Amino acid sequence: MVDIKELCKAAKTASYNLSAMSESLKNQILTAIADAIIDNKDYILAENKLDTDSLKGRDGAFLDRLTLTESRIKAMSDGLLEIVKLPDPVGEVVEKWTVASGLEISKVRAPLGVIGVIYEARPNVTIDVAGLCIKTGNSVILRGGSDAINSNRALYKIMKEAIEKLDIDSNFIQFVNDTDRSLTNEMLKQGDYIDVIIPRGGDKLKKLVLENATMPVIASSGGNCHIYVDSDSDLDMATKVILNAKVQRPTVCNALEQLLINKDILDKAVPKIFAELEKAGVKIKCDKDCAKYYENAEIATEDDYFEEHISLVLTVKSVSDIDCAIDHINTHSTGHSEAIISNNADNIKKFTTKVDSGCVYVNASTRFTDGFEFGFGAEIGISTQKLHARGPLGLKQLTSEKYIAVGNGTIRK
Repeated sequence: MVDIKELCKAAKTASYNLSAMSESLKNQILTAIADAIIDNKDYILAENKLDTDSLKGRDGAFLDRLTLTESRIKAMSDGLLEIVKLPDPVGEVVEKWTVASGLEISKVRAPLGVIGVIYEARPNVTIDVAGLCIKTGNSVILRGGSDAINSNRALYKIMKEAIEKLDIDSNFIQFVNDTDRSLTNEMLKQGDYIDVIIPRGGDKLKKLVLENATMPVIASSGGNCHIYVDSDSDLDMATKVILNAKVQRPTVCNALEQLLINKDILDKAVPKIFAELEKAGVKIKCDKDCAKYYENAEIATEDDYFEEHISLVLTVKSVSDIDCAIDHINTHSTGHSEAIISNNADNIKKFTTKVDSGCVYVNASTRFTDGFEFGFGAEIGISTQKLHARGPLGLKQLTSEKYIAVGNGTIRK
């Protein structure tokens, strides 16, 4: 069995050297890993097939998250090269001032230290997380799900070998190479060595981490995302946005799960929007008011409005006005991403002000909640809490701040 404590200690020790590593050397490491991923494409696909073959019979959404293809492998490599192009936040002077004593004080961005990431069946997370942590000078401990063990093990091996070919100590990347579930709880006890833990998965994982972690947690949970179609809206635009948000990739956390439609436009909106969703293979569950205009209706239950479907299932509800839409969202949302389709400036302002989620969109798809789309490069997750970061967790969100005070024999009087 893996010795979690020793693994964490090694990551902590390595973090001090990594925190002082130059941007050029970190970029060299990232480039080497990106090249190695492409060079080992066949090996990655073979190991990923071991995972997917062992799980045949699982639902399509799950297998989609687990499956790697040549294009997805290239996307992982390209993601690292995009991180290389981004400015290094470490050492950035956020503020600088002089106080009465003569001390010159600077607030400077610094790495968090050691980041532990516990994630489920998405092998690309292994590369995305490692890349962001390297760029920001953070050691990382990777704990992937058992369903993707062969894929994650292969990706970790490729990264380690690429780093060691540069004659660099690779201990700043650690991987829990064991599927024993007890190791997750053991990892959560290592508050002396892990500075922050990030869960990437469903509510059960988030709950487990929040209840057992001995270090700060950045909760990166799933997305029960909403779109509200206002009475004053362009229905062609609404249909286009809704289709993109639901259908483009329904198995990801920023996909649309809940649709709210103002009751004053149900007779026009429901036939138009539902027809296009039905063509795209979406199963619709809705309330009785919407069902009047849709013969294939399945009546939704209250539980359906809390459900993150992560599939081609959509729940729809009619609401009487903007205030009811906001109340419904704030009650049922996971705090991830919500959107309003409207031409009414007052309603738009009310929605963006009162909806309590990390990302709020106006006349746009929720699918944009993503580190790449926000210009952050790859992301480590989407934070659905308010401290210390919210929304996509890019480079700056993986740093803290420290104060550097410079004097000249300065003493306090």
